[in-house]
Amino acid sequence: MALTAKKRRFADAVLAGKSNKDGAVAAGYSAKTASAAGSRLVKDKDVVLYLEAARIQREAKAKPAEKEAGAPRVPADFNIDALSTFTDPKAFLIAAMNDGRTEQKLRVDAAKALMPFMHAKVGEAGKKDAKADAAKKAGAGKFAATAPPKLVVNNRK
Repeated sequence: MALTAKKRRFADAVLAGKSNKDGAVAAGYSAKTASAAGSRLVKDKDVVLYLEAARIQREAKAKPAEKEAGAPRVPADFNIDALSTFTDPKAFLIAAMNDGRTEQKLRVDAAKALMPFMHAKVGEAGKKDAKADAAKKAGAGKFAATAPPKLVVNNRK
């Protein structure tokens, strides 16, 4: 889907400082459904992309002195397109964990999230495995099943 005129009007109203409900009313939604529409629209992927692009453009137009005093600087070799090429969350987490430019806390969090995919918990077994082990223990010892008899053919000529 693309960014429709209503979605664009909503996003522009939100960028102007209006609440989600007021932005939905400004976009043309009825007052009765504006709250639900605003909540839905603010999560819409097209609206999110539009809002982020507008915020990035606004930050780019900010004075260089404000930039230096504010958030940490983005490395020169940072590529936003590389982040969007991942289709597998596991591959993204591996890349984030191994990226030396990423802050240490985020790298540790990525490693923690990957742990269940790489290593099973000690002693973790399914119900079927536990049942099979219990059956083996119960069938051993004094009450174990005997081996079947050997069949031998004696009347060969």
